[in-house]
Amino acid sequence: MSRREFMTATLAASATAALSGADEPGAPARGREYYELRRYRLSVGAPHALLDGYLEGALIPALNARGVEAVGVFTEPDAKDGPAVWVLIPHPSLDSVAFVAGAINLEPAVQAAGAGYLSSPTSADPAFERIDSWLLAAFAGLPRLAVPALARQRKPRIFEMRTYESFSELKALKKVEMFNAGEIGAMQELGLSPVFYGQVLVGRDMPELTYMLCSPDMATHKRNWAAFGAHPAWVRLKNDPQYADTVSRITSRFLMPAAFSQI
Repeated sequence: MSRREFMTATLAASATAALSGADEPGAPARGREYYELRRYRLSVGAPHALLDGYLEGALIPALNARGVEAVGVFTEPDAKDGPAVWVLIPHPSLDSVAFVAGAINLEPAVQAAGAGYLSSPTSADPAFERIDSWLLAAFAGLPRLAVPALARQRKPRIFEMRTYESFSELKALKKVEMFNAGEIGAMQELGLSPVFYGQVLVGRDMPELTYMLCSPDMATHKRNWAAFGAHPAWVRLKNDPQYADTVSRITSRFLMPAAFSQI
């Protein structure tokens, strides 16, 4: 078995075992995307021109050519755990995930366009420190990434990326169910502009889920978020005993899109 075949089989097994909200328990997603969320960790004060050049000129064009569209690239101005560049890659299949993880940097066009980044010669001045990566499966309630109108129109925008951890695997599945049962619709109705919702299949601090919202500015975001707290769908869900204690920790990050981000 080739490395690519092994990776695809392994990811498929993980997705089938862990994915919730499918048509039947244990069944794979139908028409739902997978997301690779990357964090390129940087040294404090280090420039990331090499990394940006690779993402803009090599990786994203190669992904787009393979039908992987709407790739997001973000920075986190107020990061509390060190500077980083975040990259969100939507995939139509696990085979796509496996190829990007294992082989895309072997393509001649990628190597030519990203030569400076890929062949960074010294450990004293690397393009990044390390790469963290998470694999997520889209929720049934938003099966495909939604590019915000602000991004399509290239207007100013901010993003909030929220991660919910759970102390129990079953409680984590109930939280996914809770989103599908009305939280997603309420957020859409109130203009919080959800971009994606993903159940983490592979990553750290599991079980967890991650989702992303988009707003034109912080004031608008805070106003819409406050309105969500009073929305009848949310009030109903949070008072439903079956959804008690589904989240043990919430991490919120505010992100800014890179100039070349497609989201």
